[in-house]
Amino acid sequence: MSDDNIVELTSVEDPDDLKPKPPPRLAPRGITTFTVCRQSDETGVSGEGVVIEGVSLASGHCVIHWLFPPPRGGIAIFDSLDDFLKVHVKPHPTNKTIITFEDGEQTIYDGG
Repeated sequence: MSDDNIVELTSVEDPDDLKPKPPPRLAPRGITTFTVCRQSDETGVSGEGVVIEGVSLASGHCVIHWLFPPPRGGIAIFDSLDDFLKVHVKPHPTNKTIITFEDGEQTIYDGG
């Protein structure tokens, strides 16, 4: 084998420069899913148990799918998860709402 066929590779100063990155013109990526379980329903509208499935997007937006009324429920979009909580969870502490995220983390809203 001849040394004429050997190509010398130069090292890159920062290996992170080689890692794929999303194009900067796009919004952040990532979705976190969660469910909303009401242990009680003070208004009598949506019922008890898991009444919502939702997603929190990397952009901060929150999309919820009400599981009532059947067969399709309803969809709502909020600027943030906190905006959703301000409207549908925090004003109803007696519902004892449990938010459960896909990683198992839970937050209980019981007015306490």
